[in-house]
Amino acid sequence: MGKLDWKNRACAAVLLWATVPIGLSAQTFETVHRFDGTHGGKPTGALVQATSGNLYGTTDTGGSNNECGDGVGCGTVFEISPSGGPVKTLYSFCSQGGTACTDGANPQAGLVQGTGGNFYGTTQSGGAYTHCGTSGSCGTVFEITPGGAPTTLHSFDFTDGSGPGALVQATSGDFYGTTWLGGADGQGIGTVFKITPSGTLTTLYSFCPQIGCKDGASPTGLVQATNGNFYGTTYGGGAKHQGTVFKITPSGTLTTLYSFCSQTGCTDGSNPYAGLVQGTDGNLYGTTYRGGANKRGTVLYGCGTVFKITSSGTLTTLYSLCSQSGCTDGNEPLAGLVQDTNGMFYGTTSHGGANATDCGGGGCGTVFSLSVGLGPFVKTQPASGKVGGFVEILGTNLTGSTSVSFNGTPAVFRVVLNSLIKTTVPAGATTGTVQVITPGGTFSSNVPFRVRP
Repeated sequence: MGKLDWKNRACAAVLLWATVPIGLSAQTFETVHRFDGTHGGKPTGALVQATSGNLYGTTDTGGSNNECGDGVGCGTVFEISPSGGPVKTLYSFCSQGGTACTDGANPQAGLVQGTGGNFYGTTQSGGAYTHCGTSGSCGTVFEITPGGAPTTLHSFDFTDGSGPGALVQATSGDFYGTTWLGGADGQGIGTVFKITPSGTLTTLYSFCPQIGCKDGASPTGLVQATNGNFYGTTYGGGAKHQGTVFKITPSGTLTTLYSFCSQTGCTDGSNPYAGLVQGTDGNLYGTTYRGGANKRGTVLYGCGTVFKITSSGTLTTLYSLCSQSGCTDGNEPLAGLVQDTNGMFYGTTSHGGANATDCGGGGCGTVFSLSVGLGPFVKTQPASGKVGGFVEILGTNLTGSTSVSFNGTPAVFRVVLNSLIKTTVPAGATTGTVQVITPGGTFSSNVPFRVRP
């Protein structure tokens, strides 16, 4: 099984706003932007809401450099407002010249904003090593400033993994992630790894140690839940060989929670290609690339889903892609979801949209929003810190806020933007919820803020 290759497809775009009922109460589906290739193509990574209030992400193809040998660009980092509008390209990969792309190429995973304000991410190919078979090179972990200046932190060499996915910053300050291939003795089918902000990498788990890959194969990302454990998905393996949802402890003990395609016709989804996000209700949310109730053309197991799963493994399908005629709502989501502080989930699809004849005949993909009835909240960056440490609070409609508290302890604060408050951890603060009182109501943080000694 190999990583899916989307590099030979181009894009055309149109901006369209459309509110779409999806058959469940308190839910709306809306297309925000369609890509055009010039500003990136085939977004396959989850979006992240930054301290500016805007969303940041990556595209697998497109951009200004065509050194990847396919003529459609080596991928980009981009910025977009939650309300849509034009995309701003921050960086086009393979900008360092030559065919090696030592700065990386084809970022198929999204970004995470670190405690210092910079973004961290991975590229599927490129880097210092060139012995990863058909991919040419094994990929990188990179850091990039909001202004678009990148630094390569680590180049994979297959024995420590190949084809890294999205990163997550743990409460310890380190980053955790997965690789699609590679691992123990160079024979594994993916890994879970830890990497420090300075670039020191440790492999925690190598998948498929047994015949049949019952533990899963080719993991696709992690999220650290409020209980301290990490949760993720695998594209393959599991009881039905169509992917899994798993839990892994920080020390590397793995438990399989759900095997996809457990329902007839894979209506529960199959082959999740991205990681999970924990919603403010405590449940985990994600997407599957295939499966669901709707099929199109020669697709055997459906056009993908959006799903919810509890931490104990109970799964609910929320939306089956390609529910609209001609798949104008999008299909085949390769990216996961992000929950904006307005309570809604945002994601992308790799195909579908209004222009079905473009991008090789399958449509150029979409950005979508999904409401499941969850209310607004605030989010802290970082999620932990010492007394006196600087903290930024992201939210919606924060202008006029009258109070900020850390688990009940008042803090001095300053409203910088309608979406941003700056503060410090007050003396006497203990681990718990951060609360902000605004003219529109009282909002709590989506995860407890951990006060470090």
